[in-house]
Amino acid sequence: MRRGVRLIPLALAAGLVLEVAVFLLIAHQIGYGWALLLVLAASLAGMALLRREGMRAWRSFRAAAQSGRPPGEQVSDGLLGLVAGVLLATPGLVSGVFGGVLAVPQVRRVVRRRVQVAAERRMSSAAAGEMFGPRRVRVYPPPAADRPPAGSADGSAQRAAAAGPTIEGEIVDPPR
Repeated sequence: MRRGVRLIPLALAAGLVLEVAVFLLIAHQIGYGWALLLVLAASLAGMALLRREGMRAWRSFRAAAQSGRPPGEQVSDGLLGLVAGVLLATPGLVSGVFGGVLAVPQVRRVVRRRVQVAAERRMSSAAAGEMFGPRRVRVYPPPAADRPPAGSADGSAQRAAAAGPTIEGEIVDPPR
C-alpha cells in the first residue's frame, strides 16, 4: 500500500479538527448563529456549483469527444470544478475557503495545468497524447563548451552546423 494512501485517515481527522477549531474561533468573533449561517450559505453555494460544473464538464467533454479533440483539458477542468463544489458543499469554513478559491477561473487554470503535468508524468506518452493532445517542447542546442570543435574527424562539423536557434514544436505520434 502506498504511503500517501495510509495518511488519508490521519489527514481527514486533522482536517476535521481544523474545521471545528476555525468554526469555534469564527463563532466566538461573530456569533454562533452567524457562523452557522455562513457555513450553510457556503454549503448551498457548493451544491449549486456542483450541479452547474457537473453539467458543464459533461457538455464540454462530449463536445471535445465528438469533434475529435483530446478531452484532457475539459476532463481536468471539470474535475477541478467538481472538487471546488465538493469542498464548498462540505460543511466547514476552511473547506469552503479552499473550494471558493478553486472556483475562481484564474486559479483553476493554474491548478489545472499542474494537474495535467502530474497526470502526464504518471502515464505513458501515447496515453498522455491521446488525453491531452501533443506536448509542447523546446529544444535547445548544447552549449558551445559541450560541442566538439568544428571540422573534427568524428563528424561533429555537421552537428555544430545543425546547432542553431531554439526550436519550438509539438510532439505528435505518427499516423497509424
